[in-house]
Formats: sequence, C-alpha cells, structure tokens
Amino acid sequence: MDFNTLTLTYDESICTLTLNRPKAMNALNEELIRELDMAIDMISSDDQVKVLIITGNEKVFAAGGDIKAMNECNPLQAKDYVSPIHKVFNKIASLPKPTIAAISGFAFGGGVELILTCDFRIAADNAKLGFPEITLGIFPAAGGSQRLPRLIGLAKTKELMFTGDTIDAATALSIGLVNKVVSQKELFEHVKKLASKLSSKPPVAFKLLKESIHTGLDMDLNSGLVIEVEKFCSLFATEDQKEGMTAFIERRKPEFKGK
Repeated sequence: MDFNTLTLTYDESICTLTLNRPKAMNALNEELIRELDMAIDMISSDDQVKVLIITGNEKVFAAGGDIKAMNECNPLQAKDYVSPIHKVFNKIASLPKPTIAAISGFAFGGGVELILTCDFRIAADNAKLGFPEITLGIFPAAGGSQRLPRLIGLAKTKELMFTGDTIDAATALSIGLVNKVVSQKELFEHVKKLASKLSSKPPVAFKLLKESIHTGLDMDLNSGLVIEVEKFCSLFATEDQKEGMTAFIERRKPEFKGK
C-alpha cells in the first residue's frame, strides 16, 4: 500500500515506519493519523514483522499536532481531532511486538507523545524535545499527561509541561525520557542493531511479557502478580518455550517460530 504521509521499509523481520511530511515538520494532521492507523494494523497482522522502528528525518522527528487544524475547533471538534490520535497511539503502545523510536532533530508535543508509546526511545545527540502546548492555551492530550508521569515521575512531568521548555538529548536521558543518546551519524546503526537483537527473541513470550508489564501498571501489586503468573504459565504450552529450554540444555542457539 502506498501512503502520502509516511513510508514503510522492510529489512528481513524489521519494519521501519518513517513519518514523511517534511514541509510541515511531520505535524500530526488528519491524513497522517489515518495512514498511521492503517499502517499499524498492517504491521500488527504481519507475522513476518518482528520489530517496528518509528522515525522521522535528520532534522525533525515530529513537530506535534497540526495547529492550523486545531485553531478553529470548538470542544466537540477538538474531541473529534484528538480521539483518532488516542486510538492509534494506544494501538502502538499495545502492539505485541517490540517498538523503537529513533529520534533525530525536533520532537515537540504530539511527537514526544508518539515516542512515549514505544518500548525504546533512542535519541541522536541533535535531538530537542519539549511540550509547548501550555504556550498555546492547551496541554498535551494525545496520552502525554498520562504516559509521561508513569515514565519519568510527577515532578519532572510538571516541570516539562508547565513551563513548555525545550530540553536537549542529554537532559532527556538524565530524566529517563530516552533510553540512550548516540551521535546523529550512528543513530540508525545503533537502532538497527537493537532491532536485530530484539527480533531474535520468542514472539509469544515477548507479547505476554509486554502485556504483563502494561496490565500491571493499572493494578495493585497483588493483582499484577496474579496476571504475571497466569501469563508465565501459559507459555509452557508453546513450542518456543520447549525450544528455548531444550536449546539451553543442548548448548545451542534456539530457533524460535512464534508458536
């Protein structure tokens, strides 16, 4: 399928989704969100894809929401604008495959909210991140006000969102917003190496592990522990569990089939 606002490229079991509205700094307009939704559905149902990378270009990851589109919204229209973004961002967050955001250049507002949906966030040393929404009379509402405090804590979330300040990659790393910072030239080399490592892991075990972690965040500890045990035990009905343990005993590399 051909898209107007993004591209999909495949390298064996790794899919790279590149936001492609360079003249608009990859702002999240209605068309991009619609195409992103379709692309995520395709990737989710493609058993050949083991890892998803989401990125922009060297100068900008994504500049956030489309201000021109939002400017004339009334409350009902604002809900119509943000609801599809919530829908597709939730799909990315719950995708049963590893996801990596490769961030180069600017990531503002909705762009940062997009990277928050990914399992890993790798930033180039030229990355600049921030939530300028407060300066527009609004606040981050594409999941940011909920996902960010769960990631970096309440105090730093308020500092970023209340001030609207921009931070550099090193600061983002120091507060836990990104996992790692590398040089801009080495960004994709590092991300591809991580993606390759993740693609070798058993897909079913990864899916249930991700579900266990995410589900537990919305529960008390004891309820989360129950879910953990249930999902763990269910893996003993899979071929991958047998293969993984047998390969360990036989001192060889396992060959996982996702079954």
